[in-house]
Amino acid sequence: MRPAGERRAAGETVDLDGRYVIPGLWDNHVHMNQWALTTRRLDVSAAASAAEAARHVAVRADATAAGETLVGFGFRDGLWADPPSVQALDAAAGSVPVVLVSADLHCCWLNSAALAQYGFTAGADGLLREEDAFSIERVINTVDDATLDRWVQTAAQAAAARGVVGVVDLEMAWNLGAWERRIHSGTDSLRVEFGVYTQDLRRAIGLGLRTGQRIAGTRGLLSVGPYKVITDGSLNTRTAYCFDEYPGLEGTVDARGQLTVPPEELLANVRLAVAAGLLPAVHAIGDQANALALDAFEELGCAGSIEHAQLLRPADIERFARLGIVASVQPEHALDDRDVADHFWAGRTSHAFMLRALLDAGARLALGSDAPVAPLDPWVTIAAAVGRTRDGREAWHPEQAITVPEALAASTRGRTVVAVGDAADLAIIETDPLDASVDELRRMTVAATLLAGRFTHNAV
Repeated sequence: MRPAGERRAAGETVDLDGRYVIPGLWDNHVHMNQWALTTRRLDVSAAASAAEAARHVAVRADATAAGETLVGFGFRDGLWADPPSVQALDAAAGSVPVVLVSADLHCCWLNSAALAQYGFTAGADGLLREEDAFSIERVINTVDDATLDRWVQTAAQAAAARGVVGVVDLEMAWNLGAWERRIHSGTDSLRVEFGVYTQDLRRAIGLGLRTGQRIAGTRGLLSVGPYKVITDGSLNTRTAYCFDEYPGLEGTVDARGQLTVPPEELLANVRLAVAAGLLPAVHAIGDQANALALDAFEELGCAGSIEHAQLLRPADIERFARLGIVASVQPEHALDDRDVADHFWAGRTSHAFMLRALLDAGARLALGSDAPVAPLDPWVTIAAAVGRTRDGREAWHPEQAITVPEALAASTRGRTVVAVGDAADLAIIETDPLDASVDELRRMTVAATLLAGRFTHNAV
């Protein structure tokens, strides 16, 4: 990788003054609506206890207009000494409905007013998990099209300012019409591949949609992405489906987490999707969920990806390579989850976020953020993959770190050089990433981003 600069093509000439040009970056797993919405919500991510989260709620509740729901985001209760409770939120907000969405999106914490408003009952903790939580999120994520489109456009521009040229949008909604509308209205700073969920699978098949297909009338910016299916939960919510029981849950019905799609249903749906030309992307976090997902891929003999692949049996590592399954991973999650993993996956964390082992086995990695679970910022992602540390802490399982060139390749769809004839999807950066420290990677200054040769961000 050398400073940009000596050959000049016809057309506009821009002096890059010794900066570095790299292929444009992709975030291979985002929830674009929720990422845009999160910036407008009460941030409770720093809360170290239920009481602290409730104090944040109390401050905001006084300013919440009558008839509105107070929505917050980002709590991580896995290691809280005081568990969430309906009572804590009731005391903080009174009759104001409160919904706090967990940082992993797999859980919602509600007070009595919100439970009544949305027609749910919950235990004393006020928590709704998995599909119940998703049903709440679908309601609170409903914003008028014009407003949401404006917020998404702002988020897309912010992503372009970090060198991003494309995203795989796995928002849990039907997104074809929304992205057509946005692009027609001028949201043109990213390429977008939109995912299809099971509830819309037959609809997509009926329209003849196939993974990789470009949508007419969107200037080449919008394409059909994968068929997305969620087979288990998450670590912090203790619903990732594992072979071993979670400490403190031994003997209960969900002691090993939750398998939300049984193997026979997974097989049937993936078979249907593959026959129609839709590539499967299977969410699996726990080691047993990953094993079952790989079993399905092996039985059907199809390609695809496993999204997250957080905890793996060593015996399953080589199956990713042998079966041609992409490990679509989010390295920043390793740093968010390290403490809760050390507790709930005690003795097994050497098998968590096994990026080095997957690459050494010959598997392909695709890096992403899972925004809003982690920031839509590929430099944060790359730094986490390379350093496995932040905030001055000791690196967590550094044996699973990968190199900067490997992390860049996994963030650029495998493009390792800028070559004549390639699409001019480029990022121009201030520092040679091969010489940058982990902290410098995380803070990388992006001078400009180009999409098909057009500036989508320019601070040169």
